[in-house]
Amino acid sequence: MIDVHEIEKFLTEKGLDKLIPEFQNAAVKIKRSSDYNFFEEVLRNLPNVKAANFDFSRDEVQIGSEAEINGSEKNKIKEQLKKLMPWRKGPFNVFGIEIDAEWRSNLKWDRVKNEISDLRNRKVLDIGCGNGYYIFRMLDRKPEFVLGVEPYLKNFAQFQALKKFLPKINAEVLPFGIDELPDEMRFFDTVFSMGVFYHRRSPFDHLLKLKNLARSGGEIILETLVIDGKAGEILVPKERYAKMRNVWFIPSAPTLASWLQRVKFKNIRLVNVSRTTFDEQRKTGWMDFESLEDFLDKENPNLTIEGYPAPQRAVFIFESP
Repeated sequence: MIDVHEIEKFLTEKGLDKLIPEFQNAAVKIKRSSDYNFFEEVLRNLPNVKAANFDFSRDEVQIGSEAEINGSEKNKIKEQLKKLMPWRKGPFNVFGIEIDAEWRSNLKWDRVKNEISDLRNRKVLDIGCGNGYYIFRMLDRKPEFVLGVEPYLKNFAQFQALKKFLPKINAEVLPFGIDELPDEMRFFDTVFSMGVFYHRRSPFDHLLKLKNLARSGGEIILETLVIDGKAGEILVPKERYAKMRNVWFIPSAPTLASWLQRVKFKNIRLVNVSRTTFDEQRKTGWMDFESLEDFLDKENPNLTIEGYPAPQRAVFIFESP
């Protein structure tokens, strides 16, 4: 599942040699994990077919077409991909197999894609990239390359499964989180942090990390949970938020803007605030665990089951000084 040579070659070609030690350490730890052999077997059992047709411009990322494989191959692919459930980001269409993920991630991408700078020839970093849905959408815009970091092994395995069906793409994912990235890189032209910020215990440490990953003048896209409120208002859940234990703080949009100013970011723009709906996050045949409907108060969907304001998300775009 982890082709060490291939990933090291990618990092070297892209001028990211300094990440090789962190990647090697992560690879050693992952290969010792209890789940590694299972994911390795799943990927090994996928048919060795390459997509002649693929399209990353659509809401549903297309990899191959049904006409390119026979019925036995299609059944085998679906069987193996199902073993990697839950699929949380999507949708994908793989050789005619529709992977209807929990999140219709295309809706988030629609809120971002027309607000960001042109990605052509840019070095792009996607933090907490999951299975790579946004990476594929970014590739349609012809960046120099996209690098993702993703600490959860199942998400990493999903990306590797999808990549297996494609010719060489200008993207790679490293199987670790933002903390393993060097503090002072000042390297990337565009940095995405979407759906990560509220999981971090220290908001300012995360913002400082983003600043130091981007080059001077580099663009940063921060998408996170927010509450309605004035500057200075912030929600710190007592235990759980929407059944999640790892939500540490949810600021108001004006509060978050003031934090961005404190870190000296430039050209700060709030480009979107939107309520998460059942159309965007829901149970599917590819994610049959609890989802948004289970996280909200049955009598009042404007509240979580804990009584907090229901999830809404903001997108800020700004530049590193």
